[in-house]
Amino acid sequence: MPNSNSETCPVCGVKIVGGDKVIFSSGPVATRARLWARVCNYAKKGGCINQDQEAIGQVHENDYYNPMK
Repeated sequence: MPNSNSETCPVCGVKIVGGDKVIFSSGPVATRARLWARVCNYAKKGGCINQDQEAIGQVHENDYYNPMK
């Protein structure tokens, strides 16, 4: 039985569970804000399920990718 609280983005393939828990193909679980800061903000493709600012919430500086950390 599929989980009605999960969505998979047709653009990038990540799974969003329970509204804000993002499961990447590799790496730790994150939030919609982190997903937006690292992927959706740059992809700009139709069909992305992570474009609603209310659902994304506040994006913090540490949500962006910083390879120097």
